[in-house]
Amino acid sequence: MLNMLRHLASRIMSVATVLVICGITSYAQELNCDVTVNTDQVQGTNNSVFKTLQDAIREYMNSTHFTNDQYSANERIDCRLFFTVVEYTDGTVKGDLQVQSSRPVYNSTYTTTLINFKDNKIEFQYQEGEPLNFTVNTMESQLTAILNFYAYLIIALDRDSFAPKGGEEAFERLRMIVQLAQSSGEGGWKAFEDKKNRSAILDAFTSPQTSGVRNMLYDYHRNGLDQMFQSPDKGRAAITSSLDLLTAVYGVDAMSVVLSMFKDAKLDELVNVYTKASQTERQKVVDILSPIYPTEMQRINYIKNGVTK
Repeated sequence: MLNMLRHLASRIMSVATVLVICGITSYAQELNCDVTVNTDQVQGTNNSVFKTLQDAIREYMNSTHFTNDQYSANERIDCRLFFTVVEYTDGTVKGDLQVQSSRPVYNSTYTTTLINFKDNKIEFQYQEGEPLNFTVNTMESQLTAILNFYAYLIIALDRDSFAPKGGEEAFERLRMIVQLAQSSGEGGWKAFEDKKNRSAILDAFTSPQTSGVRNMLYDYHRNGLDQMFQSPDKGRAAITSSLDLLTAVYGVDAMSVVLSMFKDAKLDELVNVYTKASQTERQKVVDILSPIYPTEMQRINYIKNGVTK
């Protein structure tokens, strides 16, 4: 069902779509992932190790079947991993990782961002030529644990955007990954260590107090953006209504990572969504966003005034 919804939301009638209709589709795994390993900040190191690392990560993300579902080629989730290496010593890579994912909006050429998140605590061991192996119930390495975490997060939020809490199975996998990684003692996984680490992300999306944001993902995308081609006013009204769930999360945890994740993925989009809204609707959105994002008043005022950036 989720794949069908992704298919309906496809923005073009591609050759792959025709093959699906004819019943002779070629199946692929879930992700269409672009990978970059940037080493501009690393001096005096043989760059071949990073080229090998980049190729290994790209192969891993694009060939691993993370779930049992079959995706046709045009249903794969577009995403990007941008690693910035700041230190490489004795096989230890340190740096950060920008994670992005998007999905098409029904009956349009527009793609909407689901994730735009920067993980500042990336550290793992890697030797040139080292194979990356996927395992479900064990932690193969720190690197594959990080890759698995973000692969399942991308899948989970994509599925949540197409069906109410459709990403539940992927979130269960995320819970297992975090539990295994926490036992390793490595940074980036520890509970309560950091409000924006991987453990905090899992908790924010699964805790009963803040998991309502997952319902917002469905209302915002499936009932909102996907309806705007047919009725812009109806779709925009659904988006406006969905934002009340941000207020609920803010009331429970004003520092929740999901609030900053939503801002980084969606605030510029909201500016464009409300350019043709009524003043009353724009003011309602401003009233919701202003207390949550007080440092973003310039962009929020674009919404208030009904103008694009």
